[in-house]
Amino acid sequence: MQLKQLLEVLDVTNSTEVLDVEINSVSYHSQKVEKGDLFVCVKGYKTDGHKYLPDAIQRGAVAAVVEDYQADLHIPQYVVSDSRIALAKLGSQLYKNPSSKMTMIGITATNGKTTTSYMTNAILEKEGRRTGLIGTVVVKNGDTSIPAELTTPESLDLQKYLNDMVENDVTHVTMEVSSAALELHRVEGVEYDIVSLNNMSKEHMEMHGTFERYFEVKSSLIRNASPDAYAVLNLDDKYSASLVDQTEAKVISFGLTNNNGYLHCKDLDLSTGRGKFTVEILKPFEASGIKYEPSEFKVELAVPGLHSVYNAMVAITIALLSGVRVTTIQETLKEFSGVPRRFEFIHEDEIKVVDDHFANPGNINVTLQTLDFMDYENLHLVYAIRGQRGATINRENAEVIVKWAEKLKIKEVIATRSVSHTTSKDEVTDEEVSAFQEVMDKAGIRVDLYNELPDAIHEALTHTTKGDLVLLAGCQGMDYGAGIALEALDKENVEVK
Repeated sequence: MQLKQLLEVLDVTNSTEVLDVEINSVSYHSQKVEKGDLFVCVKGYKTDGHKYLPDAIQRGAVAAVVEDYQADLHIPQYVVSDSRIALAKLGSQLYKNPSSKMTMIGITATNGKTTTSYMTNAILEKEGRRTGLIGTVVVKNGDTSIPAELTTPESLDLQKYLNDMVENDVTHVTMEVSSAALELHRVEGVEYDIVSLNNMSKEHMEMHGTFERYFEVKSSLIRNASPDAYAVLNLDDKYSASLVDQTEAKVISFGLTNNNGYLHCKDLDLSTGRGKFTVEILKPFEASGIKYEPSEFKVELAVPGLHSVYNAMVAITIALLSGVRVTTIQETLKEFSGVPRRFEFIHEDEIKVVDDHFANPGNINVTLQTLDFMDYENLHLVYAIRGQRGATINRENAEVIVKWAEKLKIKEVIATRSVSHTTSKDEVTDEEVSAFQEVMDKAGIRVDLYNELPDAIHEALTHTTKGDLVLLAGCQGMDYGAGIALEALDKENVEVK
């Protein structure tokens, strides 16, 4: 593509002459530059792409997009106010706006993005659509998948993935959209047809600084949606509900406790942990050439948890907006087995063992609320303290456990630092342990603290009796918990009394 054609989408602030030159490709990583490339100098949190412009030139870059002009470098430099936005626009231009050629679904939330994306993709696939999926676990293009490096890829990489999907005849792409991606303009230029924000709670304060900023960034997916798009909003979540009149998109809202939206989840039964409910269409709406009139249909989930019901309501709404048959929705959700470590039943015999991500106050609240709906004898909570996330998040996580302690009869928490099962970036500090311990001490809840994850899990399992439930709760520090628990349950020295 000609350099002039590429730069058409940018607001260049200097008067450097635009060369009449063919550009091989666009790059933001100097070591990946090839002869004839346009190099974009991106400022990151840890390093600055401007430092690598000499290396990019040496490797064959013929022009650069920069925020800071470097007079000592003899290469055309086109100055922009934000090179991240420029990179996103250049990616879309280079690949000829691939998102406009498919149905794009953008899903955001503090909790449940991955599960909701997988649910949505599974429903669309069962209906016979050729699908793409971009998220925390994989990038899926039709029948092929590769492991994901970021929840939402860097903008240039994202546009390449989307272009590959267009060339592979993909019709529907479901994307997890992280707050980092929105903050760093990775999805700039992506034309979404359906967007959703399911829930909000405190998370990623290390990036955004304040919750207000986090919400502002997160909600931009909804607020910036086009008038031709649909926005799926959860009226039970005050932050999601507050966006109903903050977008030009056509809002299709739902609720469990709130029945003022278009869809209502009623007659919910969570006695087994797995939801059975009725979806009631309360108001008529039209999408994909289909007119939906007030009616209702039953749904059974294979995945457990109250949060799964909310995730399913988002997926159901998106499916209806995509013209999927109700029978396909019902069949898929009855079979959908979920995503690892999202309130996952890993053992169901005389005792139940549930493995849960347990990341932040919102996630923890819904997990413990689900347990309140369930039938079991005694709860044994094994909690992996969050490492390298600060005292505040550990204090807030502890406060949610305390809030549910009386109702769930939590008198003791088995906590662990998971020393041998975490890397340095997730290593638990003394300050983080103290923050958790102080809240528990104040509430009169005993904490048995173990350095090692296997010791903590073994302690819980040796005290279970028939009908009990063990909750393996935690993020990176509990990633190996399920395997350890299952191995222990297979050994003779751990028996259910």
